[in-house]
Amino acid sequence: MAKTNIIVNLQYEAIHHWPGCDIPEVSFLKDKHRHIFHICCKREVQHDDRDIEIIMFKRKILKFLQSNYNGDFGSMSCEMIANELAYIFKLSYCSVLEDGENGAEIEI
Repeated sequence: MAKTNIIVNLQYEAIHHWPGCDIPEVSFLKDKHRHIFHICCKREVQHDDRDIEIIMFKRKILKFLQSNYNGDFGSMSCEMIANELAYIFKLSYCSVLEDGENGAEIEI
């Protein structure tokens, strides 16, 4: 039997930093810096007639991000953000990219 996922893609503007960076070439990552985080979330559904309404699911994720982080991820990495979203929203997949370029993904 085929597995079906809904997919939501969103962008979230926020800052973060890596205070423990010990790589001289990218030591600037210790300082807070801004990104547009490109986030892709996939969640398995049980049937093909709006088991989870996609627009409402996207809004729920955005509301969570705004309520919990208000544009500041602190020292969280892309990996940490993806893992948290996967856990909170029971995702089968999550990717988090900085400015749509580099980042992390998790598959459950």
